[in-house]
Amino acid sequence: MNTIFDRLNSYFSTLSLHSLNIRWEDIVEVIIISFLVYHIMVWVKHTKVWALMKGIIIILAFILIAILFKMYTIMWIVENVLTLAVTAIIVILQPELRRALEELGRKNFLANILSFEKAVDERFSDKTVNDLVKASFEMGKVKTGALMVIEQNVPLTEYERTGIEVDGLISSQLLINIFEHNTPLHDGAVIIRGNRVVSATCYLPLSDNMRISKELGTRHRAGVGISEATDALTIIVSEETGHVSVTYEGELSRNLDANGLREKLVMIQNKEVEEKKHKLWKGRAKDEK
Repeated sequence: MNTIFDRLNSYFSTLSLHSLNIRWEDIVEVIIISFLVYHIMVWVKHTKVWALMKGIIIILAFILIAILFKMYTIMWIVENVLTLAVTAIIVILQPELRRALEELGRKNFLANILSFEKAVDERFSDKTVNDLVKASFEMGKVKTGALMVIEQNVPLTEYERTGIEVDGLISSQLLINIFEHNTPLHDGAVIIRGNRVVSATCYLPLSDNMRISKELGTRHRAGVGISEATDALTIIVSEETGHVSVTYEGELSRNLDANGLREKLVMIQNKEVEEKKHKLWKGRAKDEK
């Protein structure tokens, strides 16, 4: 334990000697570290790491007391268990760390830095939006439970394989028939890619988020789970209440009306991007001055 304090003293003494020689690289380094620490703290706050950190702080407080009062046995145990503890923390937090790395991989930093971005095709048509809204609230009226996952940039192939292939053009009638009680395909989720239902009766990962209300069942927890693991948007129709909810980026929006659901679908439709792309090719609209 003394060697740790010796190293810290040596580091801070060296730091004080060079504190006047500030380079532009040092400023950039501070900015990068601040950016990373801020995003790590934001990520930590919404995971079980937050509760774990509280426990670690309590343990560190006991270790500090042991150092101050020279409790050599506790200090010896801490020195020998430290490496094991770090490995154990990595194993415990493996799902959270994987999710954080996946989110980092999905972020397009180059597109954010540069002003131009490659146009993305419209994901699905207005007819699909209308059919999804109509089917959701028709099923809600009769309290038919439903779980509809709309794929975006992250492929849902691994979840698609857990179900039965459908590959049918989306219509409100098709969706209602799939989720009708006592039918072969009603259990599980459907996966939607573009304007087609590609698979039904799919299994989704359940979220372990402790903030989800206890009154919500497996269907809602699965909807949140898939939105945490991917960038998909999921429509959930409650079998108990008939209410329509949406999960996106790990957040659950409950009890939406038809306009609210339509807004969520239009948000991921990329219609504005598509319209802008057409304008670039066609020139100004007739009524444009």
